[in-house]
Amino acid sequence: QLQLVESGGGLVQPGGSLRLSCQASGFGADYKAIAWFRQAPGKEREGVSCISSGGSTDYADSVKGRFTISRDNAKNMVYLQVTSLKPGDTAVYYCNLFLSKADKWSYWGQGTQVTVSS
Repeated sequence: QLQLVESGGGLVQPGGSLRLSCQASGFGADYKAIAWFRQAPGKEREGVSCISSGGSTDYADSVKGRFTISRDNAKNMVYLQVTSLKPGDTAVYYCNLFLSKADKWSYWGQGTQVTVSS
């Protein structure tokens, strides 16, 4: 029973930082990628960052240089360090897994709210 639980969000001022965490359970270790997504009110969900099973990373243009994705395979954890936050970063942040072409981005959790406001 695969589960993903996000945490670490909160209310921060512009320029602030948070570390978001994603705890995964109930799946095998042979995944293709783990990614963070976000969705703001009234907008489509967008990809933010991903890390492959080999450790390569990628970021949306809007967050390059500000966000850092990392993982702890032993704990089945993935993190997103978010810095230099802007009001436009306000969204619910989700993690998800690319297990195979037939089983990708299939296990949405409740997400964690990040609000950037003065």
